[in-house]
Order: sequence, then structure tokens, then C-alpha cells
Amino acid sequence: MRGDTCNMRCPFCGWDDTKVLETRLADEGYSIRRRRECFECQNRFTTYEKVDDLPLLVIKKDGRRQQFDHHKILNGLIRACEKRPVALEYLENMVGEIERLIKSKSLKREVTTSEIGELVMDRLKDLDEVAYVRFASVYREFKDINTFLSEIERMLRNA
Repeated sequence: MRGDTCNMRCPFCGWDDTKVLETRLADEGYSIRRRRECFECQNRFTTYEKVDDLPLLVIKKDGRRQQFDHHKILNGLIRACEKRPVALEYLENMVGEIERLIKSKSLKREVTTSEIGELVMDRLKDLDEVAYVRFASVYREFKDINTFLSEIERMLRNA
């Protein structure tokens, strides 16, 4: 690394030298966000740096295990919050918070999809009710309009 440049490969053109434009803490201080610019094509992109720790495994409904992927949760949140007044940075922090919470629970290294889903829904309910219902409809696999209405009635009772 020389000065404010780094041999980070550009995701757009593949050039192997970029410049760091901005560095700041992200994920409530658990990672570093860097804004970069490619010397070759001048495109800008963002990278995140965080401590590499032991993998967290997710137990799927069918019993299979796969490595925890925060991008899957983030993508689900983005879909649920589409056209809603929710900042991407808030969703990124939410995913980081959920991941830290899971890892801090007795140093647990395996978690079920249902535990993850409930943590997401708990936070979405307070953030945006429309996004919550959207996420719940996919997560809980609503089969028909009655299931959908039951969830809304349950929300109204608990409000």
C-alpha cells in the first residue's frame, strides 16, 4: 500500500490499484467502511473491513447447514423496505446488530433460520409496519389472504 492507494481490484474494470477517498466506522464501530476510486476507470465503490472470526452456521428448515451470509438478510430487508422511507445504512446496521446478537448468545456457532427470521421481524415491526408485513408474508409463507389478515390483526392487538 502506498499512501492512500491500495492494491484493491476494481469490481468494474479489474484494475488492481485504487485510491481510498473516505474511511469511516460502520456497523456501530464493528467494521470500517472505505469509499474507493479506481485509477483506471474512475468508478467509485465501497468496501467493508471487519474482524475475521469463526463462521456462523445457519440450520435450514430441511436440516442442511450453510454459512451465515449477512447479504441474504440484507437483500430480504431491502426487498421488504422497497419504496419505504428506510435508509440502507439503517438496514446494514440492523443486520450487523442481529449477527452480533446471535454470536454473543453463549458463543453459539449455529442458528436456525426461524431464530434469524424472528430477530429480523422484531426489529422491522418497530421500524416500518409495511416492511414488517412484507417480510412476514415471505418468511412465514402466507398461503392466502386469511393468513395475511390474521397477521395484521395480531399486529393491531399488540400495538
